Amino acid sequence: MDRRQRKTRAAIFQAFRALLAEKSYSRITVQDIIDAADVGRTTFYAHFETKDDLLKALCEELFGHIISSTLDCTHTHGLYSDKDAPQSVFCHLLQHLQEDENNILGLLSSESSELFRRYFKASLNQLVQDQFINQSGKNSAGLPQDFLINHISGSFVEMVLWWIKGRMKQTPEELDRYFRAVIEPVL
Repeated sequence: MDRRQRKTRAAIFQAFRALLAEKSYSRITVQDIIDAADVGRTTFYAHFETKDDLLKALCEELFGHIISSTLDCTHTHGLYSDKDAPQSVFCHLLQHLQEDENNILGLLSSESSELFRRYFKASLNQLVQDQFINQSGKNSAGLPQDFLINHISGSFVEMVLWWIKGRMKQTPEELDRYFRAVIEPVL
C-alpha cells in the first residue's frame, strides 16, 4: 500500500472512530463516513467492501497493535517510555489501554461497545491461548481449554469495563495484581 492509500485509509478510520463516539454503529451510514473522511464513494469501496468490513479492519488494527506490542517484552512507549517493560503481559496490555492512543476506551464504553468487546475478546482469546495455555499444556483445575480461554478473556474485558466505569483510579500494575490473583490458581 502506497503512502496516499495509507493516508486515505487513516482518514476513513479517523472519521469512523469519531462517528462511533457520537452515535451507534447501526445509525452510521457509509455516506456519513465518506462525508466525515472527505473521500469519494468509489474511494471508500476501493478500501472496504462494506461498513462491516471497515469495522472489522478497524478492530483488527486497534487490537492487533495492542496485542502484538504487548507480546514484545522489550516494548515501551508513551506514558511508560522511561520504564522497563512489565513482566506481565496483562499489565503491558493495561498500560496500552491506559495510554488510549486511538480512543479504544471510548469505543469500549460507547453505544457500539458490544461490537468492540467482541473483537477485543477474540484478540484476547488468541493472546491467552498463546501465552498461557500453549505454554503450560494443561491447567491445574483440569478445565477444558476453550472454557478456560473464554473465562480468562471475558474476565479481563469485564475488568477493563469496571476500570473505565470507576474512572481508572487503579494503576495498570494494581489491576494486573488483582487479575493475576484471580486467574493464577486455575493456570
